[in-house]
Amino acid sequence: MITLTDSPIAVEKVIAEVSTVAEAGAIDIFIGTVRNHNEGRQITHLEYEAYVPMSLREMEKIARMAEQQWPVKKLAIIHRTGRLTIGEVAVVVAVATPHRKEAFEACRYVIDTLKTTVPIWKKEYFEGGEWWVETHP
Repeated sequence: MITLTDSPIAVEKVIAEVSTVAEAGAIDIFIGTVRNHNEGRQITHLEYEAYVPMSLREMEKIARMAEQQWPVKKLAIIHRTGRLTIGEVAVVVAVATPHRKEAFEACRYVIDTLKTTVPIWKKEYFEGGEWWVETHP
């Protein structure tokens, strides 16, 4: 399951998706949510935009790289697009592996790489303005 969606992410469905493998003894999940502040500003909401074809290709590439480096049995990456309010889930990464160490490492790799390479852009709206957040250093 690798997708972009403009609908709310059902975290329990993502967990169920990666929980179907009998040889997986560990599932690590990263859930990114919209917080109410950044750099001293009170955030009111966010908007995510993505170049969908390239974003999906990059997400698939990240999944393949994780599967080559760790014994990944099942993996899911879901990222929201559109307008999100405070507390909403923006991204979920779930990785099932035989052991916890590999699950943690693979999950961290996926989210860190996604944030630096996938063409998804975040605009923060705050009291008095808005700005695009630098996510690809």
